Amino acid sequence: MEILLIFLSLIVRSSQLTLNECGTEARRPEISDIAVKCGTSSIDLAIEICPVIYTGFNETLLILNHMLDPVCRATLDDSVMPPVARFNFPLNMTHACGSIFRTTSAAGTGIFSDFSNIQTVNISGVVRSIDPTTGTITYNAELKYYYSCAYPLEYLVNNTQIDVSASSISIKDNNGSFISTLSMELFSDANYTKPMVIPQLGIELRTSVYVEVKATNLTGQYHVLLDRCYASISPLPSNSSFFNLFVPCSKDRFTTMIENGDSQSARFRFPAFRFIEQQNETVSTYYLHCITRLCERSTCSTFKQCSSRRKRSTLDTTAGITKTYTITSPEIVTKADSIESKEKPLLADEEDDSAVGLGVAVGILAFACIIALSVAAIFYKRLRN
Repeated sequence: MEILLIFLSLIVRSSQLTLNECGTEARRPEISDIAVKCGTSSIDLAIEICPVIYTGFNETLLILNHMLDPVCRATLDDSVMPPVARFNFPLNMTHACGSIFRTTSAAGTGIFSDFSNIQTVNISGVVRSIDPTTGTITYNAELKYYYSCAYPLEYLVNNTQIDVSASSISIKDNNGSFISTLSMELFSDANYTKPMVIPQLGIELRTSVYVEVKATNLTGQYHVLLDRCYASISPLPSNSSFFNLFVPCSKDRFTTMIENGDSQSARFRFPAFRFIEQQNETVSTYYLHCITRLCERSTCSTFKQCSSRRKRSTLDTTAGITKTYTITSPEIVTKADSIESKEKPLLADEEDDSAVGLGVAVGILAFACIIALSVAAIFYKRLRN
């Protein structure tokens, strides 16, 4: 009885959009009446309100996952046509208005085909109508609007792009992305407090570069785990020259992993290097790319085991990419100075002086040979006499 009184009071306070005001939008509900937007930090639902009113309800009688919390209630938006009832709730297990979180695993495809276990979290729920009718029977049909958002937990993060694998989208069952919550930043100190400033002429070779891939505004259910990071001379993942800083179960001997899969930040460092094919350029410019996994805290350790991964020497970076997103980390530029010989090259006038000196030396040597032959001939005649 108390709940019923609450609903009746809400009806009084509602905007009371009438059936006549709906006009041609007044009709029976259809499966396409709900639109779902799977955002990076929240989920938005929009339900056409006129079919709801036609059935005998209004926005105050639409309840999300049986939650009566005011922050989980619908608000009427009659500034659009057709008018809609809107719900908005955050992607947080403790504040998601009763939504169900379910994580599934499958073999990677496209750009993630190197990995045998790619996780996806599905967030779902239902909006139901509550019938205020008292008594034994009612003439109002029950309304149910189901929603679902699928978020892949594997991303390609680099200093200019975040590429997400392709997936289909439908009206009620949408695919979202946590991409805006991921960022990569370079630091110059081991405490990760001084962002790296790269001068126009580049940083010195062997300078320590500290890298952090961080998730922000993300539910504490997930940690950041780097699956692979590599450098390439192209700002986009492509078939250009690349160098693996680390791949599953293996890393370059100069790369040091500091933190990976233990929190919402992953960190490593490496000494600055240059690409040999850029040896004729003043500086060597390249970009970092990291394939990043958002793993559930309880399962992150399993992804660190080599037995659960597949290794390949190359990465297919052309398949399975539908859109790119820019982040702010800078390119890496290193000095490409070569060590020159201290001996100066001969100049034109020095070459002429050398030629004259060589001619004099040859003349003296020839004269000495003639004298030696004459002396030998004289001694030979005396010996015969």
